[in-house]
Amino acid sequence: MSYLIGEKMTGGYGKGADILHECTIAVEKGEIAVIVGPNGAGKSTAMKAIFGMLNLREGQIRLDGKDITNMSPQDKVKAGMGFVPQTSNVFTGMTVQENLEMGAYIRDDDFMGTMEQVFDLFPILKEKRKQHAGELSGGQRQQVAVGRALMTQPKVLMLDEPTAGVSPIVMDELFDRIIEVAKTGIAILMVEQNARQALNIADKGYVLVQGRNRFTDTGEALLANPEVRKSFLGG
Repeated sequence: MSYLIGEKMTGGYGKGADILHECTIAVEKGEIAVIVGPNGAGKSTAMKAIFGMLNLREGQIRLDGKDITNMSPQDKVKAGMGFVPQTSNVFTGMTVQENLEMGAYIRDDDFMGTMEQVFDLFPILKEKRKQHAGELSGGQRQQVAVGRALMTQPKVLMLDEPTAGVSPIVMDELFDRIIEVAKTGIAILMVEQNARQALNIADKGYVLVQGRNRFTDTGEALLANPEVRKSFLGG
């Protein structure tokens, strides 16, 4: 049984047409699962469905065997899920440290140890802890966003396009940090446009097309699959 699974999810936004069609996404503890596919494939929608940001007509979300389908996003955070949206994911008028403190809003214990762990993971944030997040580079802001999600001590970390708009060097660095997070036992579920690079670090990959599962395999196997390479990875 998977640690986190969105099983046979069918649904969309409001009363509009369904975007997901019996789509299944799962991830284990300490594993990196990546959702890739063309624009409009339903990648971010699948992630948001798992996090409770849209209603499913059919399907079920389970975390550690417990049905959490109808839980609100706020309750899912309390249950151990962290979510980093693609945009507007930092408080630009607050310092780096204040952003991290905001991430600990659900905790009533001493979270300074967790903050030190975030600074160990992202040393540049320690250096810039008193600087406003709005003054940082795109890559540094992403580190703040991921760090803030880690402040809740999540069991699952969900990342929506974490490398959008950053340079290849910064992308590689972010992926290295994501691997480090997974090594601590946290399950990572990630939507990523840079499919080839993402599958390179993925234990498991899901290729979606029009809201349906097209291919599901290890990252390595998907990279080696001729049809996947031709259709989704540029040959």
